[in-house]
Amino acid sequence: MANPGYGKRSAPHQLPHSPHDFAHLPPREAAIAAYLDRLPDGADISVKTLAKTLPYGQCALRTALNNLQRAGHLRRGREHLAADSGGSRWITRTWFTRTARDDPWWAAFTRGDVHDTAEPPPGPTRTRAHILLAALGREAPTLSLSAADCAALAPLVTEWYARGATDTDVLRALTVGLPTPVHHPAALVRNRLTTKLPPEPAPPPPPRPPLRILECAKCGIPGRPEALPGGICGACRGDSHAPARPAIPLTAATVRTLAAEARAAMAPRAERPRE
Repeated sequence: MANPGYGKRSAPHQLPHSPHDFAHLPPREAAIAAYLDRLPDGADISVKTLAKTLPYGQCALRTALNNLQRAGHLRRGREHLAADSGGSRWITRTWFTRTARDDPWWAAFTRGDVHDTAEPPPGPTRTRAHILLAALGREAPTLSLSAADCAALAPLVTEWYARGATDTDVLRALTVGLPTPVHHPAALVRNRLTTKLPPEPAPPPPPRPPLRILECAKCGIPGRPEALPGGICGACRGDSHAPARPAIPLTAATVRTLAAEARAAMAPRAERPRE
């Protein structure tokens, strides 16, 4: 596994597994793609790590990963994450999908127009509501309900749950201040569930789309998705009309070395070390 926050990330909305997932790829690329597909999220899929496991050298693996990128199964880039402490940082990402995606899809994914996760399936609130109504007679014997009453009233209790109410909230609304006697338990429960229904909670603010940047598979220069068709920038494709690559900032070690060379060149001849 890679360090926390790095490694493989599965792209969303992939089709179910099929024996023909990678049939369109050459044998080597198909084998590597199938291996990557089986790895969990967070697995280290760097060339060096894959070379220790797969029967291919680093050069062959690098070429194969670039081919998977051109085929739409893989993209490299960075994602901006906000920390709990209030800060933020850019994280290197490698997104993989067994379902090949075209350049417009990856562009939409970069903008945040493709959600990372599907909506969770609804929980068993109907069953929970039916259980509460069926046990209501133990809390207040005068409110004992039939199975048909429970089935008919359960959607009303479900609406309470949808508005954030707990079982205690529902029971309190149904059992406090009961009249004596209760002639029609089901009618009384329906009336209270309707008239005492709590207000709808305020909707949560819409989630902010993630900040993502794609990078060229060959030179690593970041760019807009439309400038990286197949994950390769124009300069690496040999496009003569491609804009010049931005200058790569020098590392601190390189700056110190160049500064020392400049100082040595400007020193008086007598102070220079003899060769």
